[in-house]
Amino acid sequence: MTDANEQMTAGGAIFPRLKALGVDYVFANSGTDFPPIIEGLAEAGARGQELPQALVIPHEHAAMGMAHGYYLMTGRAQAVMLHTNVGLANGAIGAINAACEHIPMLLMSGRTPVTEAGRLGSRTVPIGWGQEMFDQAALVREACKWENELRFPEQMAPLLDRAHAIANSTPKGPVYLSLPREVLCEQIDTQGLFAPPAIQPSETMASPASIRAAAEMIADAKRPIVFAQRGLGSDEAFTAFGAWLEDWAIAYPSWWITQLALPTDHPCHIGPEPGHWLEEADVVVVINALAPWWPDKHSVNPDAKVIHIGPDPLFSRFPTRTFRSDLTLTGEVAPIMEALMAEMSDMPRGAELPTRRTALAKAAAAERKVRHELATASTAKGITKAYVSHCLGEVLAGETSTVLSELGTILGPLERREHLSWLVEPHSGGLGWSFPAALGAKLADPTRTVVATMGDGSYMFANPTVCHQIAEALELGILVIVLNNEEWGAVRHSVTGVYPDGFASRANRMPLTALKPSPDFTKTAEASRAWTRTVREPADVIPALEKALAATAKGRLALLDIRILPD
Repeated sequence: MTDANEQMTAGGAIFPRLKALGVDYVFANSGTDFPPIIEGLAEAGARGQELPQALVIPHEHAAMGMAHGYYLMTGRAQAVMLHTNVGLANGAIGAINAACEHIPMLLMSGRTPVTEAGRLGSRTVPIGWGQEMFDQAALVREACKWENELRFPEQMAPLLDRAHAIANSTPKGPVYLSLPREVLCEQIDTQGLFAPPAIQPSETMASPASIRAAAEMIADAKRPIVFAQRGLGSDEAFTAFGAWLEDWAIAYPSWWITQLALPTDHPCHIGPEPGHWLEEADVVVVINALAPWWPDKHSVNPDAKVIHIGPDPLFSRFPTRTFRSDLTLTGEVAPIMEALMAEMSDMPRGAELPTRRTALAKAAAAERKVRHELATASTAKGITKAYVSHCLGEVLAGETSTVLSELGTILGPLERREHLSWLVEPHSGGLGWSFPAALGAKLADPTRTVVATMGDGSYMFANPTVCHQIAEALELGILVIVLNNEEWGAVRHSVTGVYPDGFASRANRMPLTALKPSPDFTKTAEASRAWTRTVREPADVIPALEKALAATAKGRLALLDIRILPD
């Protein structure tokens, strides 16, 4: 700690203040704007001040992904510090992903010096001119809830407090602060630098009347259905949600989910397709779902009442989203759902509930049978995604684990039962997410088995050389599974979906989708001393998974390059 009369640079004040705000890590990619930050970090360390751990992350996309993954596991927003406009540009995809999923983080980047001479921190190299912009914050403005620039050194603590509070307020999301080099070089008093946050986040909660109205609608429904695309927000809510669905016999489809909300073997989990359940529903509950169903594919009963629940239930950041909402409840998911379930606990159950419960359980069992048959179908022609998914579920049985899938393994063939056991890439589609997010998840919970599964295209988007270097440097023993079909499968599926009988669908080789010849991804991983295998035969999948997990238990990254059939 420091005396009230002591001074330090504004650059040195950043890290102590972040620690006071509860930040554990600063994921940093440094540049020529960093001298006052690096000097300040050394100064704060020399004074014996308690600081968040500053990590060197060799690419900005990885830094953003790690902050994202760390938050998913802990619920605590972290900081990312990048290099002027070029570093911010590299981090923009991560900001888009975080904004889409309501992930709070404190994003900062240096601002090239505005003075050419005469001040400590003025321009010293050519990029001081080349990196200047009229509006640097425009690179991430649409993805950030708030942005500002440090104008005076004494603003450092107040602006960080404000940034942290806004990032963690409903709806949560990233914020951005630019840091001019000259300002960071100036001195400030340390008084109050270690005080508790001066501004607390604002958490919105739906009104008791709206919660009561929603409870009455659901309790009176004859054919209710619930979509919960992004999980339930807490382990307690996850457990209560499963019991509530079974108690009230409510259908749950896992359509386009990014987080598990219900165990795959739950009697109300009807699989990914809402199908006729949505057509016949009289009450539809949409919990924090950006795209709860596919309007061109799924029909909603026109007489149904639709309830939307979430931190931004109308998703106001997106220009076009016109899903009907007859009742809209705004607030964090866990407290709203806990209040809603409590409200319904004493409400009378209809006489049709036992029949509905039996029908749901029968449909859920039939769906699980289909998924099992898909996963265990003949592999005479080669390895399928479903087969790898099934095998992964087998070897993870009994483990506390998280699988982060980015166009990788498939829910259903892969059984998942716990909160945070299944995470999927954000619907914003900024690829290369699962690998660095898995690193962040493992950093947050070293005792957890963490698996990142992805297509070969997603693996290349992740800047894999960087991610492997980070894993070795921090001893983050995760399992990386590349499901390698030598193509952008998602692009091919999109083309065939729009033009099922078109020229591209009928072509021997669809344009702009192939990734051939495939690199030997094991060589990339081996450059950072990872344990690796290439798997080509179905019989080798489970043995390779078992050996890979054994390697991760020793703090070593393991990579499996599994050659699969196009799906």
